[in-house]
Amino acid sequence: MKFKWREMGAGLIVPVILIAIWHAVTTMGWVNAQVLPTPLAVVKKWIEYASPYEARDAATTSWLAWAFSGELIRDTMGSMYRVLVGFVVGAGLALPLGLAMGSSQRMYAWMNPLIQVLRPIPPIAYIPLSILWFGLGNPPAIFLIAIGAFFPVLMNTIAGVRHVDGIYIRAARNLGASQTTMFVRVMLPAAVPYILSGVRIGIGTAFIVVIVSEMIAVNNGLGFRILEAREYFWSDKIIAGMMSIGLLGLAIDLAMNKLNNYLLRWHRGLEN
Repeated sequence: MKFKWREMGAGLIVPVILIAIWHAVTTMGWVNAQVLPTPLAVVKKWIEYASPYEARDAATTSWLAWAFSGELIRDTMGSMYRVLVGFVVGAGLALPLGLAMGSSQRMYAWMNPLIQVLRPIPPIAYIPLSILWFGLGNPPAIFLIAIGAFFPVLMNTIAGVRHVDGIYIRAARNLGASQTTMFVRVMLPAAVPYILSGVRIGIGTAFIVVIVSEMIAVNNGLGFRILEAREYFWSDKIIAGMMSIGLLGLAIDLAMNKLNNYLLRWHRGLEN
C-alpha cells in the first residue's frame, strides 16, 4: 500500500510542475487571458459548469435530481451513454468474427483482405456517410464509435487466437481433445490477455471518437460543449471540458486496468 501511494505521488510531480508553469505564464501576463486563462479561472469555470443551474425547490425536486442537473454532469452522461452503446455494438461484432478468423484459416483467408482494406480508414472519414444514413443525433455517433471500437478488438482477438503456444495445442491433441474442446479450453483462455488488451484499446478509441462525433452530429455531450465554447471564445470552458475528458478517460483506463488484473489472475499465477 505504501508503494502504491508513493507511486501515485510520483505521478503527480509532472502535472503539478506543468500547472505551476501555466500559472506563472498567465499571471505574469505573458499570454493573453482570452487565449490561455489562468488555472484558477479554469477551476472556477469547471465548478460553474458542474453546478446546477437553479436553486433547489424541495417541494418539486429531490436532492439527487438537483445535484445531477448540472450541465457538465448531463454532458458526461450523454457522452458515456454513446461510448458504452457504441463499444458494445463494435466489440460485440468484432469478438465472434475475431475468434472465427483466428481459429479458422479458411475464414481468415476469406475475410482478411476486406479487413485490411477497411482498417486504415479512420472513423472520422465515415462522418458524411453516417449523417446521410442515420441523420443527426445518437445513431450516427454510435455508428462511428462502433467502428472505432471494432478494429482494435478484432485485431487483438485474431492475434490472441493465432498466437496460442503450440505446446498447449499439441498437449491437448495428445490427450484426445476434440476441436471444440481445444477451442473452448485451450485457445480461448490463452487468447484472453490479447482480447482484454484489445478491449482496453477499443474503449480508449471509442472515447476519442465520441468527442469528434459530438462536435458534428449531436447537440449535447462534452464534445458539443467544447465546440460551443469555441464559438463564443470561452477558452476557460474549453479547457475545463478538455480536463473533464482527460479525467474521465483516466478513470475509465484505471477501471479497465483493475478489471484486467482481476480477470488475468490465473495468467499471472495469482488465482489463490
